[in-house]
Amino acid sequence: MDTTSVWLVTGASRGLGLSMVKKLLDEGYRVAATSRTVAALEHEIGQVSEEFLPLEMDVTDDMNVKEVIAKCVSHFGRLDVVVNNAGFGLVGSLEELSDAEMRNNFDVNVFGSLNVIRNAMSYLRKQRSGHIFNIASVGGYTGGFPGFGIYCSTKFAVAGFTEALAEEVKEFGVNATVVYPGYFRTDFLSGGSIKTAASPIAEYTDVRAVEQAHLRDINGNQPNDPERAAEILIEVSKLPQPPVHLFLGKDAYALAKEKISLIQDTMKAYEELGTSTEIVEV
Repeated sequence: MDTTSVWLVTGASRGLGLSMVKKLLDEGYRVAATSRTVAALEHEIGQVSEEFLPLEMDVTDDMNVKEVIAKCVSHFGRLDVVVNNAGFGLVGSLEELSDAEMRNNFDVNVFGSLNVIRNAMSYLRKQRSGHIFNIASVGGYTGGFPGFGIYCSTKFAVAGFTEALAEEVKEFGVNATVVYPGYFRTDFLSGGSIKTAASPIAEYTDVRAVEQAHLRDINGNQPNDPERAAEILIEVSKLPQPPVHLFLGKDAYALAKEKISLIQDTMKAYEELGTSTEIVEV
């Protein structure tokens, strides 16, 4: 994608999304950025211009998403790259999180991204080009973190539907990539980007310890640079054959390798038992 390309970035008023928009504009791309309020985007980035279009969007409202993407195409004349970045973290054990808390996390992180994909693809398919980046997390590849089961499961879902999407859209010249960031120094672990259980259960001491470690110790000390992440996504968007899976950060690589090793060791240890399933004809 050259600098005439039009990018749509969701969840753009903070964190990785904000870094992405600023880097794109610095490099001369045209960018539509969405957030829950236009004011937040205007405060962080600026007013509407020929290069920048701030838009208010609720990713959980399919009709709203459709209207906003139409505004993007109307303003710039096309759409080339989508960065599905809107989402939030949720901490709590599977027992203590309510049905409503869990569903809200899935509504935003999973169904919100699907709403964007569904409505963006109608344009990308017709122009027979484009790239969709779905921002997951290394927690979308390995989920062994007490208290992060629901959040990780939303990101596992993102990885799963991105794999399918990549196969579905390649005949139209469209690419799809799931991104697994490790810990990046953004405000994801603070403010409105992460929620905790409304009714915690005291007995879950491991969950509380992991929760506090993230909110108190890891927050502000993340090892990875969000500006570098933005540069890498731009670089990947230019590749003729971009990857379907993209891990970001040495920490993400270490956790992924640990998961792969665990799976390989477990498969080897239980291969005889696990493959003894064939019907024996007599």
